[in-house]
Amino acid sequence: MRFYGAVFVVAAFVSAILTPLVRRLALKLGAVSRPGGRNVNERAVPRMGGVAVTIATLAALAAAFLAHSSVVAAALRGERLKIVGLLAGGVTLCAVGCFDDMRRMRPLYKLLVQVAVASLAFACGYRIEAVKLPLFGELSMGVFALPVTVLWIVGVTNAINLIDGLDGLAAGAAFFAGMTNFVVAYVNDSTLVAATMAAMLGAVAGFLFFNFNPARIFMGDSGSYFLGFVLGTVSLAGASQKASTAVSLLVPVIALGLPIVDLLATIVRRFLEKKSIFAADRGHIHHRLLDMGLTHRRAVLLLYGVCLLLTSAAIGVSLGRSWQVGVAILCASVVVVTIVRFAGYFEYVLLLRGHHPRVWDRHAKLLRAAMPEVMTLLGEARTEEDVVGALKRVTSLADLESAEIFASPKGEVGTRSVRPKATGDDVVAMEFCVGPESRSRSIVRFRWRPTGEASPECETLLQVVVDMAAASLAKVGSELSPRVILASPASSRAMRAAREHPVTDVS
Repeated sequence: MRFYGAVFVVAAFVSAILTPLVRRLALKLGAVSRPGGRNVNERAVPRMGGVAVTIATLAALAAAFLAHSSVVAAALRGERLKIVGLLAGGVTLCAVGCFDDMRRMRPLYKLLVQVAVASLAFACGYRIEAVKLPLFGELSMGVFALPVTVLWIVGVTNAINLIDGLDGLAAGAAFFAGMTNFVVAYVNDSTLVAATMAAMLGAVAGFLFFNFNPARIFMGDSGSYFLGFVLGTVSLAGASQKASTAVSLLVPVIALGLPIVDLLATIVRRFLEKKSIFAADRGHIHHRLLDMGLTHRRAVLLLYGVCLLLTSAAIGVSLGRSWQVGVAILCASVVVVTIVRFAGYFEYVLLLRGHHPRVWDRHAKLLRAAMPEVMTLLGEARTEEDVVGALKRVTSLADLESAEIFASPKGEVGTRSVRPKATGDDVVAMEFCVGPESRSRSIVRFRWRPTGEASPECETLLQVVVDMAAASLAKVGSELSPRVILASPASSRAMRAAREHPVTDVS
């Protein structure tokens, strides 16, 4: 245990020293996460913190490998092939993540690299050749060993990446999962797993001093990919260390329960929405907790508690007897169901089945409260500028990004911007014709960054605002108002005749 403690301390020290240096490098390279869209940070924060985590982990493992007087070091030197596969794959994914943090890489290319690295790990001995499940026994994979192994490693890698949305969340989830692997490996004398986890845990602990809320640096894709790959591969090494062909995936599945549940729910959600599985959104569990009113720090601490419960259950499954395994599985199931229910992951399924729960929309709530003041402003408008000012007031009261009124394709009027256009990803935009579409000469476009799912109520309220603005524009004689259709001479004569000789109903 002293040896593993020394590995932990070395990794933590190197990580704490390197993280501020990597932060400065990220600022120079422009690898910065800016506010807006899916990002919940209120200021620009540098990314690429995963570089410090990766280097610290490798440095601690190198020190452990080169220690001459240790039995653990001797055991590590007997696992050279697996160490090469682990380090080569981790460094490759860290490099891919660095490039994505700076320049952005297409999701398909990142997926192909992940598949290639997972295949390399399979060739180096990290394999799922059989799965041992409680009460069901051993299930051989046969020819499916390679695809199942690749699916597991790629899945865990992306699960850690997707949950990296709040300060310290991904690092904390990886820390608790790594703690599970370390305890199980130490009890079962799995040297490679225990040493690797000690190094990773130390690197994450040193990094969390700078990453916990309020974060001074994010780990970025470079860190989440590295941690996900390491957790995915070393969880497969314990069984082969004991010369067994079976791998009990139940332990790592429970330990990584939070990111795995979030990953599966994300896939289902995007499928139901008919979106690409690579599309970014704000439907992850941490986003939903913020939308429910939790503060940034409380949301992270709550999810830390969930990870701690799952870690305890995973250790219980690994070390307990039959009744203890049953209790641990029951506890883990309750935690997972609570997460799913609390986060509202079944909301879309209920909608598809005809149930219509109320979709909470902060902007709709603000619009409802703003309607009396907006109606008064538009009713008292005497000039076109007054109408534009009322729209500006709407954006302020409802926390919208911008509102623009501009000429429709067939119109001749100019563009008048109420607030600057929103920039960045995940910006909701809704356009409304000013007046009936056949007579409209201008369009009003609202933009805002969603804090949840945009509700139909929000669209209806904005349509009412535009209709009132159209009436006010017509009243002040603005060229932005709808066209007035003049009646033809024939129709005018018919209307005059109808007024002079009304038809009497004798029925």
